[in-house]
Formats: sequence, C-alpha cells, structure tokens
Amino acid sequence: MEDPDLVAGTVKWFDPVKGFGFIVATSGGPDILLHVNVLRNFGQSSIADGTAIDVRVQKTDRGVQAVEVVQIVPPHQEDGAPLSDIADLDMLEVSNAPLQPGRVKWFDKGKGFGFANVFGLTEDVFLHVEVLRRSGLSDLQPGEALAMRVIDGKRGRMAAEVLAWEAALIRDDE
Repeated sequence: MEDPDLVAGTVKWFDPVKGFGFIVATSGGPDILLHVNVLRNFGQSSIADGTAIDVRVQKTDRGVQAVEVVQIVPPHQEDGAPLSDIADLDMLEVSNAPLQPGRVKWFDKGKGFGFANVFGLTEDVFLHVEVLRRSGLSDLQPGEALAMRVIDGKRGRMAAEVLAWEAALIRDDE
C-alpha cells in the first residue's frame, strides 16, 4: 500500500541562514516547505539545490510542509570542470575508503572551502564546497559532526566525500 503522505521531489532552493527552503514534488502540485529543524532531525543543517529528497508531508492552512525527511540522494554530477584534486580519482576506490568521524572547524561558503578535524588526529582536513555539493550538502556550521572519506590531495589531506553524521550511521548499518 502506498503512503499518501510520502512525497518524492527535488530541492528547489534551501537557505540555511533563513532556515528554510522549498521542494518541488515529482508528481506536481504546490511547493513543499522544508524547515531547517526537519532537516536537522535527519542530521543535516543544509542541503544542495537539485538534491532528490523523499519526505513525509502535512497539509496545513498555510500550505504543504515537510514533517520528516526519509531519504536524500545527492544531485547527479554535471560534466564540467572537475575539482583538480579529485578529478583523477577512482570513485569506487573513494567509496570503499573508510568513513572517518570528524567535526567542522570552520567553513566559509563564500570562499568555497573550510576545514574539519578527524577525531583523534591533529591534522586539518580540507573541505571544498564542490565536494559538499557532490555529497548533497550546501553549507556546514562550526562544530557540526560529520563523516568523511579522507584522501591525500595535491595540497594535503582533503575530504573526497562528506556525509552528515546521522546519514553515515544509517549507511553503515545497511
């Protein structure tokens, strides 16, 4: 039996500063409000535009709102100028690298990069905004817990994949 409150869609836009954004349902209809608290309950504080998302919704007198995130699928990679540090990587090899627990040290979306620390290690890990987008994220907050697949890049340690901590736990359990 199909769940009438479960809706598949695509993130139209999301602004973590404003604390909300909208989803366009695959089946059509009005835009669906996505509040940052609903996203945080899934373990993320941001989400990239164009990301596929499955949500449970509730109809209110103010419109349709997401009340639970069920699944997030990062956007498909467009052909274009890839990030030079990861352009030549075997993505199967990256996906088989262990997920390492970390915490965001700082991230500046305007500059397009930031740094995180892997628990138990002193080295900083470089975070590039393009890697976030490929992972379905758009921004990170200082202190935010995450899981990373870390590689040796041309300029040092860098994240080749970034997952929200809760999403990494779910993936690891599968």
